[in-house]
Amino acid sequence: MKQISIRNAKLPRPDGTAPEGQVQIEGGTIRSVSTDRAAPDGTGDIVDASGSLLMPGFVDVHIHGAVGVDVNAANAGQLLELAAFLARNGVTAWVPTLVPDSDEAYRLVITEIDRLMEMQECEPVAQAVGVHYEGVFANEKMCGALRPEYFKKFTGAEVRELPRLKRGVHMTTFAPEIEGGIELVEELVREGWIASIGHTRADIDTLEQAFAAGARHITHFFNAMSGMHHRDVGVAGWGLAKAGVTFDMIADGVHVHPEMLRLATRFKSPENVMLISDSVSPTGIGDGEFEIWGERVSVVEGRTTNERGSIAGSVITMHDAVRRMLSLGFTTAETAAMASTNPARLLGLDNERGSIDAGRRADLIGIGPDRSIDFVMIGGRTVDLS
Repeated sequence: MKQISIRNAKLPRPDGTAPEGQVQIEGGTIRSVSTDRAAPDGTGDIVDASGSLLMPGFVDVHIHGAVGVDVNAANAGQLLELAAFLARNGVTAWVPTLVPDSDEAYRLVITEIDRLMEMQECEPVAQAVGVHYEGVFANEKMCGALRPEYFKKFTGAEVRELPRLKRGVHMTTFAPEIEGGIELVEELVREGWIASIGHTRADIDTLEQAFAAGARHITHFFNAMSGMHHRDVGVAGWGLAKAGVTFDMIADGVHVHPEMLRLATRFKSPENVMLISDSVSPTGIGDGEFEIWGERVSVVEGRTTNERGSIAGSVITMHDAVRRMLSLGFTTAETAAMASTNPARLLGLDNERGSIDAGRRADLIGIGPDRSIDFVMIGGRTVDLS
């Protein structure tokens, strides 16, 4: 099996230090990690990572598209192009995310994601690891940029009727206050789904019932949910205070003010917070007018706005989110937890991804002194960054 030795990389530690070390890779898997300055034994390729901070590959659990590709309408070839863009920006695993759509559209895109997962295995591209249905069961009054005409009610059979991948993680964002919402959580958990609360204005009693039924995560925290008030805790207040609940945030400086990003993350602690891109198809293209989900969306200086005046996703990458959190004073280790380790744990994949430990996949990123990406490895394969 092919052996690779990454040498002289800075390995971030929880205490904020980053001693130089070596990472030995064999057959696409990390064999050993050491801060021993002596050159390790073994043959194979050598990567001199002098000057680079080594981070685990980013894991994006919420992404709708980029470089002109919309997950809801893409074929496998287009999804592979999107995965190549993600890889160049440090994402090594991702969960294609669907907005509410017709049953036929769901069926078609699930078929294409299945095809993608067959095509990607020998390619140095971000690896799709599942599917995220956002807002199929949402509160119409908290729809944001989603299309309420495609929302579903839960009467018992709807979860089993959603098209499923042949393999991989299945996740959905839902509002627990909809009719049958608690029974929905129970069904999702029974069927092996990750149940994430979002697009909601549920009260505390309903949130507590959803938690007891198995909902442990909140989607794009602060956005499309009731906020905090001193006489009404709201979904946001409950999520901050509730032990055992994690949440993800869009760190673009638009969806959530940078100071609120810092406050919420410090209060909850980085080990309970995840970064997502929530990016849409114009990401990587620039400002302009675009057709997204059946309506015109404008992108001006990094802010998306649809015809209803709502923010319609972001145009950042996970690399952008990571740089923002670093700029807010979070350590490299804290930021790696939010961008890699924690989302891998949410997906139940932390035994193979999300950290730089022996036995994990060699999904690695070298970050330069200016926080640019020096190199990316996916399963030990080097990504062409050009």
